[in-house]
Amino acid sequence: MSKWGTHEHVMARLQRLWRGGRLLADRLETSSALFPLRIPLKHPTASELNTQFDAARDWIAALRESSARHGYALEWKTIRHRQLGENRLPVAAIVETPEVALAMLRMQAEAKRFDAIAEPVRERFPELLDWLSRKPLKALEHTDDWPRLLAILDWLRAHPRPGCYLRQIDLPGIHTKFIETRRALLGELLDRVLPEDAIDHDTTGARQFERRYGFLAKPSLIRFRLLAPGQHIGGLTDLSIPLADFQKLDPPVRRIFITENEINGLAFPTLSDSLVIFGLGYGVDALQAVPWLADREIHYWGDLDTHGFAILDRLRGYHPQVRSLLMDEATLLHHRSLWGRETTPIRRGLSRLSSAEQRVYGLLRDNHLGEQIRLEQERIAYSWLEAALSALP
Repeated sequence: MSKWGTHEHVMARLQRLWRGGRLLADRLETSSALFPLRIPLKHPTASELNTQFDAARDWIAALRESSARHGYALEWKTIRHRQLGENRLPVAAIVETPEVALAMLRMQAEAKRFDAIAEPVRERFPELLDWLSRKPLKALEHTDDWPRLLAILDWLRAHPRPGCYLRQIDLPGIHTKFIETRRALLGELLDRVLPEDAIDHDTTGARQFERRYGFLAKPSLIRFRLLAPGQHIGGLTDLSIPLADFQKLDPPVRRIFITENEINGLAFPTLSDSLVIFGLGYGVDALQAVPWLADREIHYWGDLDTHGFAILDRLRGYHPQVRSLLMDEATLLHHRSLWGRETTPIRRGLSRLSSAEQRVYGLLRDNHLGEQIRLEQERIAYSWLEAALSALP
């Protein structure tokens, strides 16, 4: 690209405006804030004219030809030169209208689609115009979806916090999968069109869509095994039941073990007066609402990494009697050859850990034993688990 301003420089400026969404956002204004658009052009200096006069003349001719062909104007400035006299040089390109810019970019069709999106939004949901102005390209990505998106917004505005499943929304052409695959986008829009009391602001993210906007969510399932030989519920020892049913269960056991890994839960040794809950991860939050856990002995067995300790800390916020299992320094060091790498460790302080747990967490968090090391629970020797369980009172 020439050191002086060329048609390519003009195009590059327009492309940046397009990629930044400003050309589309400008269409939402009653009068354009961008056009006429002045794009400065670097031009030859007086000394360059003296030494590169022929090149400067060719540069001017090329700019004249490009501007005439693409429909933009040139702003000129007269430079007085002691040897060469007066010379008029183009110092800026002037793109008079958005139509010229769109034609240069070959984006007329996209602009028409955006206008077709904006028109019903302006009429029915003017509170979304600010969002549309900030994210016009995202709006364009969903061009074909907008009639259905607006129908959902209409429905929810008329039925705030509906207390039904997504499957029960009965709108032409709209099915559950359409909503589920667009929850993040719908969330951005609903936050702007629904009244404050129709939104649960304590829940965030696409995964919490149902709770945030008052739909019924698929019940959380709690999977557990009864560990005592001969103990069962209706002849079953391995069950997955809705959280609401688990809250009422109150099984005749004294000890509760919680472990994330499914195989660890399935292979957990037989143990009297005990059951194991598994597969929850950060979903341990669900156990906050289980009242009968308050008077049980609870042991949490998580990965020996920063997230494992974060889950332990979180669980202890609900049930302070929780003890950690195999999350100690001896277990970590004994299995050194099986260490892996934690890809996204956390660094924050955890206030509910014991002093021994804080020490191990600090070793991991601060990389005292190696860079981002972790010991996954399923790598711990089965005999090591059996020995730890046999030492329990």
